[in-house]
Amino acid sequence: MTPRTPSDDSKKSAEENSAAQETKAAKRVKKAAETAVEKAASPAKKAAKKATATKTTAKKATAKKAAAKKTTAKKTDAKKTAVAKKTAVAKKTTVAKKTAAKKKIPAQKTAARKATPTKVTAGKNPAPNSAPPPEVPVAVSPAVDAGDRERLLSGAHHSPHSVLGAHPVPGGVAFRAFRPYALSVTVVAGDLRAELHDDGDGFFSGLLPLREVPAYRLLVAYEGTVQDTEDAYRFLPALGDLDLHLIGEGRHEQLWTALGAQPMTHQGVTGTRFTVWAPNARGVSLAGTFNFWDGTGYPMRSLGSSGIWELFVPGIGEGELYKFEITRPDGSRTLRADPMARRTETPPNTSSIVDASHHEWGDEEWLARRADKSAHEAPFSVYEIHLPSWRPGLTYRQLAEQLPAYVKDLGFTHVELMPVAEHPFGGSWGYQVTGFYAPTARLGTPDDFKYLVDALHQAGIGVLMDWVPAHFPRDDWALAEFDGRTLYEHEDPLRAAHPDWGTLEFDYGRHEVRNFLVANAVYWCEEFHIDGLRVDAVASMLYLDYSREPGQWLPNEHGGRENLDAVAFLQEMNATVYRRVPGVVTIAEESTAWDGVTRATHHMGPGGFGGLGFGLKWNMGWMHDSLDYMTHEPVHRKFHHHEMTFSMVYAYSENYVLPISHDEVVHGKRALVSKMPGDWWQQRANHRAYLGFMWAHPGKQLLFMGQEFAQGAEWSEAHGPDWWLLDPAYGAEADHRGVRDLVRDLNTVYRATPPLWQLDTEPSGFEWVVGDAAEDNVFAFLRYDTEGVPLLSVSNFSPVVRHDYRLGVPDTVPAWHETLNTDAAKYGGSDVTNPDPIKPEPQGWHGRAASIRVTLPPLATVWLRPA
Repeated sequence: MTPRTPSDDSKKSAEENSAAQETKAAKRVKKAAETAVEKAASPAKKAAKKATATKTTAKKATAKKAAAKKTTAKKTDAKKTAVAKKTAVAKKTTVAKKTAAKKKIPAQKTAARKATPTKVTAGKNPAPNSAPPPEVPVAVSPAVDAGDRERLLSGAHHSPHSVLGAHPVPGGVAFRAFRPYALSVTVVAGDLRAELHDDGDGFFSGLLPLREVPAYRLLVAYEGTVQDTEDAYRFLPALGDLDLHLIGEGRHEQLWTALGAQPMTHQGVTGTRFTVWAPNARGVSLAGTFNFWDGTGYPMRSLGSSGIWELFVPGIGEGELYKFEITRPDGSRTLRADPMARRTETPPNTSSIVDASHHEWGDEEWLARRADKSAHEAPFSVYEIHLPSWRPGLTYRQLAEQLPAYVKDLGFTHVELMPVAEHPFGGSWGYQVTGFYAPTARLGTPDDFKYLVDALHQAGIGVLMDWVPAHFPRDDWALAEFDGRTLYEHEDPLRAAHPDWGTLEFDYGRHEVRNFLVANAVYWCEEFHIDGLRVDAVASMLYLDYSREPGQWLPNEHGGRENLDAVAFLQEMNATVYRRVPGVVTIAEESTAWDGVTRATHHMGPGGFGGLGFGLKWNMGWMHDSLDYMTHEPVHRKFHHHEMTFSMVYAYSENYVLPISHDEVVHGKRALVSKMPGDWWQQRANHRAYLGFMWAHPGKQLLFMGQEFAQGAEWSEAHGPDWWLLDPAYGAEADHRGVRDLVRDLNTVYRATPPLWQLDTEPSGFEWVVGDAAEDNVFAFLRYDTEGVPLLSVSNFSPVVRHDYRLGVPDTVPAWHETLNTDAAKYGGSDVTNPDPIKPEPQGWHGRAASIRVTLPPLATVWLRPA
């Protein structure tokens, strides 16, 4: 036995210290790996044990070979052995120290960092010139590092998919899940079931010794339930590059297919893709019924400079409620409804709802012939209604059983629906919209609304819809400062605040905002088969100084008051809609003398602007002037005679609609019949005469609900029309029914008489017979069709019968007969009529070679046609 010397003790001590350091490093690696696969199934444990055994064997072989190199082939004496041993131990100690220093691993190390590999040699000594042995990487901690953890918890992570989910890392595949409130998360991949380590704050992680990311699912255990689900963070973006490119340029004409909630199958898995535009947000998360309205665990990823945030959530489908939880630039959070939501909760609730359409349209015949004839050259009489109050309490589907039959019976060609897009306050009548892509849930689902439109089309009735791109309300769950800064509204407070309605105006100069609105117009026409859009409050869009005092607005770049951005938006909207959806018509509610509202966008006007491109324009001037005339007592009307004739001075400057709309029968303005002077008989007579004059005047007709049967009370959205006036048990029912019968006959004769609509936009379709009979309160004019066939309209707005009233007429007509008389007894009149054909006399009158003598009933309009 060789005696032990002090030097031997020091050698042994160095060797033991070196071994201890190496063992500690190995233990740290082993502990991290064991923690990652804690409670893993036996296959995973066997694989881990096999890997450990292999590593141990390799280390022993390396030590033996190193010792063999320093030992003489023949062991002749103990001294040589001791020397060899001394040399081997010294070298081993130096290598061990260096290796131990390199192997130090932080407690929390991100999966993205590379660990220093440990070189392991296995098998026999390699040949002097052979390749170096393969490297075996050292496993790293799979837990989310502190920086990513903080950003995820604060809702400010732009790229959660780069952290969460499954990612190859040195030592295997790191699985990370962020599920607040979960008790445990287990990865299931084939036969493998591995429960992830609970890292706290809802984070779970584990490192599995796998060579590649497998197909896997997550079992997420909450108190009382376990969810078996796909991992939302294993999917690639579900929004294509072309969509992003078009959105970036503001030219995505079907924006609703790219943004919002879209149920779909992605990478073979069914779920819903959620996307939202929020370029100023520090982070966006998804909150809904599926995650207890806490969006923390559902962060969305930013798709670069587009400002779009996206997340595909597997297993989420129709009917789920959701909102976007947005982290503002200042770090605060706000919960917002989806601007692109296609379905919403019923107000006052404000959540968005995942929706997909299943309606099967049956209006193919209507759509096929819709574009056959321009609206300008076709009969076009409109019944304006407020759906929630037309028959209070009825749903879209219940309305579909009643409304088409009623409108068809009255002979109207179209209905115009006051705004149906979702709005929080019913008292706004829909003109303060928060859900631009969702029909109001008050009456049913989007498919229910499609059912109503379909029913109207199958009854031969076109559907127009009020559309409100001029402004939006300030509700803090909707569009106002959507992502923490001005986004949909103009950044200049003077431009953003609407002075009349306390709302916000859109920033038409931002191409994403224009895209949002243009696509919205297309959306209603394409998805809901709407036949036309009546655009509300156009004048407020066109003028920078609209309802603003000096100092409250700034001129445009040319020093003018025109809103050039709004002009460009309206032109783009009209051009896009007419190009994409043939047969539709756009109608401007524009109350000023703006030049070229219905002129084509590429035709320049005298003011240097191209036309706005609308198909029709509300004739607000005619409405105000004619109603002002009618409110005067007949004895005073001669002093206001020009108010009934002035409209013909500009009648062909635009393509007009003559509107008696909801705005004229509310807020103290009184119902149409109540505006009329005189007793109840005279009021009804004036009402009927006025409608006869209106239907014969150049332009299309629009009448608000309730006015077709002379409702005396103002309209209220709370109770709608006074249908009880038509109850046979009511004493004056015949008076109201008579007016409704007149409206039916006006429409019937109108539709069958081309002179009343064929040349509405052509000066050749109109001639005054007498327009200056102020003392008589009489107006007479001729309307012509394209073949020159005339219709003679005569209105007597005095309460006296005028016998043998002479009128000049074309000498080409051999005889005239009365085709409509608003004083007929069946309408409630005095029944002063012209029952026999009226033959012209060769006596010149009113500048014509022939004339006729007719009896004009009191407060009445008479239509005469060639016999």
